[in-house]
Amino acid sequence: MGFKSIGWRKLTLAGAVAGLALAGGPAAAEDTIKVGVLHSLSGTMAISETTLKDTILMMVDDLNKKGGLLGKKVEAVVVDPASNWPLFAEKARELISRDHVAAVFGCWTSVSRKSVLPVFEELNGLLFYPVQYEGEESSKNVFYTGAAPNQQAIPAVEYLMSKEGGSVKRWVLAGTDYVYPRTTNKILEAFLLSKGVKKEDIMINYTPFGHSDWQTIVAEIKRFASAGKKTAVVSTINGDANVPFYKELGNQGIKATDIPVVAFSVGEEELAGIDTKPLVGHLAAWNYFMSVNNPDNKAFIKQWQTYIKNPKRVTNDPMEAHYIGFKMWTQAVLQAGTTDVDAVRQAMYGQKVKSPSGYDIVMNTNHHLSKPVMIGEIQANGQFEIVWQTKGPIKAQAWSPYIPESAKLTADWTFPWVCGNCTAPKYKSYQ
Repeated sequence: MGFKSIGWRKLTLAGAVAGLALAGGPAAAEDTIKVGVLHSLSGTMAISETTLKDTILMMVDDLNKKGGLLGKKVEAVVVDPASNWPLFAEKARELISRDHVAAVFGCWTSVSRKSVLPVFEELNGLLFYPVQYEGEESSKNVFYTGAAPNQQAIPAVEYLMSKEGGSVKRWVLAGTDYVYPRTTNKILEAFLLSKGVKKEDIMINYTPFGHSDWQTIVAEIKRFASAGKKTAVVSTINGDANVPFYKELGNQGIKATDIPVVAFSVGEEELAGIDTKPLVGHLAAWNYFMSVNNPDNKAFIKQWQTYIKNPKRVTNDPMEAHYIGFKMWTQAVLQAGTTDVDAVRQAMYGQKVKSPSGYDIVMNTNHHLSKPVMIGEIQANGQFEIVWQTKGPIKAQAWSPYIPESAKLTADWTFPWVCGNCTAPKYKSYQ
């Protein structure tokens, strides 16, 4: 970033702070600083999202015990969009317009994020989105703290293709029928074809949210894998449909040594409701696992279990993403000296948090993080043994190089060069 960019950034921050001090604003006028919590507490996604609500409440509680933020108490405004995608947009509008929240932490599925995106852009709100997703998006009003495809899906497939991962030759791309699985599988299919995998060696299947009858589909997977080539399932199945899916794998005697499954939406929380003994050896790809062994993770686990008053409650990757996002937001607010969205957004770039994963995580100007990639193997106790990981954090790609229309796109929200889908040559020097 050149001298001109730094100068404009300072002017922007100074102007924003000065303007807020003179004119006031909803967040400044209140006795408390409000943050929105937009997660499904009922419906098919409650199995995953309820814990994320509790994570933000834990972070708010911890912050208030330390004196709050900018001399004010922080208040969490919790709403339940009930796994209803249009309702997410309605609740988001209420949080920003009625409750005047300074930022919102929420959503799990990409369809819920797509639902609220126009609202955040119209009202200039700020969303921290904590879950792995399909990429192909960059908004100045969203900070994506989960993994992009090059931080989860692509490394997981590369691992399975390697000798260490079993030299897989045939692929089942199984997902829930909505934007995240379909776009991720479009990227994965293009990636596999670029690696010489034949079209007939790729099976793609989609099921609706909450799907429960897996007998026929699992049987089809079994038949597909009987062709004599090593086969793996890449799962983008979301929500409570994972419980009967994994149960049916066990019912049909499918072991990880026969057909390994690598999941992108199954973590410790989802496994807590499943008998994991028949699933030992199956895999998940994330940027964090509870089994990471370092002092920061031990402190994170202790903080969570103490807050939730349950020594058996697990942690997982999206929880860590919310932990990172909330910490970065508070640091940015302190740096900007205000909760004004425009000032906080500029202060977010370059924010660094020592994460429970054991790495310094950095926010980039494309509104995505640099994060490590880990492959975990399911254990009988419901935890994951980390069998592979990158040497360090990988910078997220907002746009996939494996989709032709995206290959030349990049994102850089550094003022005054702001663009979510700019062509790479014009902005190359600022990446």
